[in-house]
Amino acid sequence: MFRRLLPLPLFLAAAAAVAQDGKQPAAVPKGDTFTFTFDASKVFPGTTRTVTVYVPKQYDGKTPACVYVNQDGLPGYVPPTFDKLIAEKAMPVTIAVGITPGVVKEARKDALPRYNRSFEYDGLGDAYARLVLDEVLPAVESKAAPGDRKLVLSKKGADRAIGGASSGAICAFTAAWERPDAFTRVFSTIGTYVGLRGGDGYPTLVRKFEPKPLRVYLQDGSKDLNIYGGDWWMANQTMERALAFAGYEVKHSWNDGGHNGGLAAGVFPEAMAFLWKDWPEAPRAGLGSSQMKEILIPGEGWRLVGEGYKFTEGPATNAKGEVFFNDVGGSKTYRVVDGKPAVFLADSKRGDGQRFGPDGRLYANAAAESKILAWDADGKATEFAAGFKGNDLVVLHNGSVYATDPFETAGNSKVYHVSPKGEKKVVDTGLKFANGITVSPDQTLLYVADSRTHWVYSYQIRDDGSLAYKQKYYHLHVHDRDDDSGADGLRCDRDGRLWVATRLGLQVCDQAGRVNCVIPTPNGRVSNLTFGGPDGDILYATCGDKVYSRKVRVKGANAFEPPFAPAKPKL
Repeated sequence: MFRRLLPLPLFLAAAAAVAQDGKQPAAVPKGDTFTFTFDASKVFPGTTRTVTVYVPKQYDGKTPACVYVNQDGLPGYVPPTFDKLIAEKAMPVTIAVGITPGVVKEARKDALPRYNRSFEYDGLGDAYARLVLDEVLPAVESKAAPGDRKLVLSKKGADRAIGGASSGAICAFTAAWERPDAFTRVFSTIGTYVGLRGGDGYPTLVRKFEPKPLRVYLQDGSKDLNIYGGDWWMANQTMERALAFAGYEVKHSWNDGGHNGGLAAGVFPEAMAFLWKDWPEAPRAGLGSSQMKEILIPGEGWRLVGEGYKFTEGPATNAKGEVFFNDVGGSKTYRVVDGKPAVFLADSKRGDGQRFGPDGRLYANAAAESKILAWDADGKATEFAAGFKGNDLVVLHNGSVYATDPFETAGNSKVYHVSPKGEKKVVDTGLKFANGITVSPDQTLLYVADSRTHWVYSYQIRDDGSLAYKQKYYHLHVHDRDDDSGADGLRCDRDGRLWVATRLGLQVCDQAGRVNCVIPTPNGRVSNLTFGGPDGDILYATCGDKVYSRKVRVKGANAFEPPFAPAKPKL
């Protein structure tokens, strides 16, 4: 059974003849290909496309095969290259699947079809990955290869590669970027990492995201396109620089070629050598930026704290470092004891956002009663303020509370200040959906997330609790499929960074308002966060029906503690 690839020099020597003319020595077993039409997509409804499948002779119909997916069909150089390299044991037994872009047939004879190539390929997001993983590959497995061999495709990301040219290349990268659990090896030739449908943003995201287990081979030429959407040659170099900056395994081939797929055949054997080296081991994740290294610990990933909830929110930490959170739908509050959640309040009155105060009580927005309730250690509630439903809140060291209320008037949210005596007043209006709220470590700045935009607002807090100098200050990234960031819970760490729970993941911002890092959660959801544990260095995230934690290098700044000034930011 094949276990490890040949060393790179031997691999290249074995592959050189294929790269030159693609001819097959007589002794090399030649694989089979077949083609079928796929027109049953629910991801891209109404589309028809052609699927071409290459099956190597060495495939036995029993052992799951590795997979290579190629956009724009299956190039002619793929089967002979795979024949040669598989025979030389220079790559694993791999079934190749070529997929053409979808076309929606014309509605009548004098009309045009709708050509989905740019929509499917240049568009960001996970739609194309879902087409491949949930629809096309199962359709492939439903077929029989010549010789009546059953097709069994490996489901392991380490066993899957994806590639393409031009828009098909960025499509390959997007599929792996969105689903690194399913694709870990990317072949990209003359890739369209330009401003057609947002692909020019990839170099920035690559630099900021927590690295993924991907290995990438890039090819481009200096005479590639330079048109309205961007400069392909410069964009590919920028992409390579970003991947290298973030510590990814990346290799490139630059030349003076133009925007055509002819040069892909020449580098394809080298690319396969690089992508499949050390198989069956998976590619390692990138090392990350210096900013990422400042906050995350190598080898410390997410751990599941609890699951099975209706919707989790309001993670809060007390002076002991104990963490509490709400299951809003279940109207329960949980306390994490020895790493496991235990019911603290059997009826939280639909508690939502909550924080501990300097008096040790848990202050919570009780949506069922449109009140802020203060719960003591025995689970007894005292009314602190009433008259608004409330969403999230923060309790300062002086005992005052700031709370958001996005529900009263659509598109005109309110921010309340509540004095230590429970006297409330509106201190800001006008946000579309005021959500998460927190203060800077020195407690002179108030931060409020506007979920239906890509902004977190910053205000200066005056002595009387009023707010001044309102600014759209923190600029957040938005997922391509979303119209807004969905910014929710906010927390500051002791170095002054602002952590924002968004649809894209946890976006970590410096004090100057810039996103430095993006940290996805395991299930792709996050509503809020807190820092807990005895040392305040365990990050907790409420993620829909689940709660996760991970140990980090930084410590949280609790608003109920005395204010302090972090170090001045780098401007």
